[in-house]
Amino acid sequence: AIFQGDRAEAFWNAFGNTTFFTVTTVALETVIGVAMALIMHQMFRGRALVRASILVPWAIPTAVSGLLWRWIFQADGAANAVLRQQILWTADGFPAKMAVVIAEVWKTSPFIGLLVLAGLQMIPRDVYEAARVDGAGPLQQFWRITLPLVKPALLVAVLFRMLDVLRMFDLPAVLIGVNQKSVETLTMIAWFEASNLRYGSAAAYATV
Repeated sequence: AIFQGDRAEAFWNAFGNTTFFTVTTVALETVIGVAMALIMHQMFRGRALVRASILVPWAIPTAVSGLLWRWIFQADGAANAVLRQQILWTADGFPAKMAVVIAEVWKTSPFIGLLVLAGLQMIPRDVYEAARVDGAGPLQQFWRITLPLVKPALLVAVLFRMLDVLRMFDLPAVLIGVNQKSVETLTMIAWFEASNLRYGSAAAYATV
């Protein structure tokens, strides 16, 4: 019934939103997280301060993060002031999707960065020294040494993030609101069905 019945449109909308958020946020977080890890791995003055500041967004509770971004994305908020445009970020539409993606990437990129940093610190220094002796440049070292050796940690990070995004609920609910078609996820629609005492469809959504 949830695939083809009278609520099928709501299900496929939520399924599409969940898939969109999973693909876009995990891809962006992976790229940004790896960049963060490479920065945090470098030796420079004030490295501890940089590491702490990068990890701050991840430490903030998701509901609080959603409220912060809601203020930023208000009609008279900082986002529109910087862009010098009147975009309705928190209304129902594609800008709402982008608002959720931006907020989610900002919050959880440090998580991937932290796990990749742990993987980077396991790579022996003499591997890089041998590569430099053989004439490998920074880009070759990254593609031929860093990425292959850090892949196990990166795969774990991506797996955890995918599991997290697939059950996304609190960020879009706080940032945009519930029952907003553009950001409604499978978890949100399961919660909505259960709240309206439709436990059969809620259980089916939750199982999917």
